[in-house]
Amino acid sequence: MVTTTAARDTDLASALVQTMHRLQDLHAETSRPLGLTPQQAHLLCVLLSGPLGMTELSRILSIERSSLTSMVDRLERRTLVARTPNPTDRRASQIELTPDGLALAHEAHDAVVNRINAMTADLPRATRATITTALQSILTR
Repeated sequence: MVTTTAARDTDLASALVQTMHRLQDLHAETSRPLGLTPQQAHLLCVLLSGPLGMTELSRILSIERSSLTSMVDRLERRTLVARTPNPTDRRASQIELTPDGLALAHEAHDAVVNRINAMTADLPRATRATITTALQSILTR
């Protein structure tokens, strides 16, 4: 059977979409036991790299600013995040993890990583390297 370029492209896109859905499900499964929604877990994990402003967070998380404000308010009440002054703009604030938020963000991140590692444990080292290289190439575009 001859596979056309269009069929290969569709196969790749389909596999990536299915992978995205599986990872979203996995993220939801691992965040629930921590008392977080998947969106809250995502926000905490994004903040592991350091404080960010609301505009940047809204862009990264692909949510409306009003929805983000509500989410940050809820996480702030749980003392997982804090609003701090933006050092370069007195009118703005940044969102940063509190010590409790940092611990929970690491726990959420580690739970997802551990599940992914379990799912891929049987892959040969060469296959893992090939997948890693391909995904990194896609993500840097």
